[in-house]
Amino acid sequence: MTVLVNGVPATSVSALDRGLQFGEGVFETIACLGGQPRFLPLHLERLEFGCERLGIPAPNLDEIQAEVLGLVCDGERAIVKVMVTGGEAVARGYARSGNETATRITIRYPWPHEDPAQLHDGVMARTLSMRLGENPRLAGLKHCNRLEQILARAELAADAQLAEGILFSSSGNLVCGTMSNVFLVRESCLLTPRIDQCGVAGVMRRVVLREARQVGIPARECELRAENLQAADEIFLTNARIGIWPVRALDGRALTPGPVTRHLQSVLEPLLNA
Repeated sequence: MTVLVNGVPATSVSALDRGLQFGEGVFETIACLGGQPRFLPLHLERLEFGCERLGIPAPNLDEIQAEVLGLVCDGERAIVKVMVTGGEAVARGYARSGNETATRITIRYPWPHEDPAQLHDGVMARTLSMRLGENPRLAGLKHCNRLEQILARAELAADAQLAEGILFSSSGNLVCGTMSNVFLVRESCLLTPRIDQCGVAGVMRRVVLREARQVGIPARECELRAENLQAADEIFLTNARIGIWPVRALDGRALTPGPVTRHLQSVLEPLLNA
C-alpha cells in the first residue's frame, strides 16, 4: 500500500482535518489495469462535482490524474482511492472560516483476490434491515461519511457466502447495495433505482446505462420497491472494480444470469480489460 497526502508520501493527516472531524469530503475508488485507470475522466468529473456540491475548493484534476498514473505505472493491477477533504480546520465548529485548504489523499491498494465464478455463476445476496436516510442535497455523492454502509455491512458478517446486501431507503424505495448499484431486468427492460434521494451514482452504473442504450437495450432509472425486486427476471450488481456481478440467489430465491446480463457483460468486457 502506498499513501500520498497532498502529493507527499505520508501515513497520517492532521487531527484537525475536517474530513476526520466531520466526514467532510468525497472520494473515488478507481480500478487500474495495465497501468491504465478505468474510466478516469468519469471519476474526476464526479470528484469535482462532489467538491462543488459540498463547497470544498475545486481540486487540481491534472495533479490528481498525474498522481494516479504515477502510482500504477508499474502496470500491475491495483485499486487507487482518491479523497479530497475540507482540509485542516482553523477554528472550532462546523462553520468554515473560508481560509481552509483542501486535503488530497491518494492511496494505492493491491488488487483483492477475486473468485472468477462470481462473474460467471453469480453471487448470493440478501436484503438488509438497515435503511438509508434520504437527503437530496447529498444524493449521488460519494461522500466520506459511510456510517450507514458500515452498519449495513455488519449485517452480512454472520454469513460468508453472502457477497452483498441490498438496501432500501427510509421511505421503502430500493436504492443500492452496500458497495454497489443494483440493476433489475423485467421483460427484457433494464431498470435501476433513481438516485435522487440517497445513494451513490456509481461510475459503473453510468457506464452500464450508456452502453445498454447504445446496443438497444431499453433502460430506465425509476422508483423501485420490494415487489419490483421480487418480480425481477434478472438482477445484477455493479461497481468500479467488479464490473457486473450477476445475482444467483437473493433472500434464498434462486436466479439465473439471463440474456440481458450476459449481453451487457460481453459489451463491457473490452472496456474493463482495455
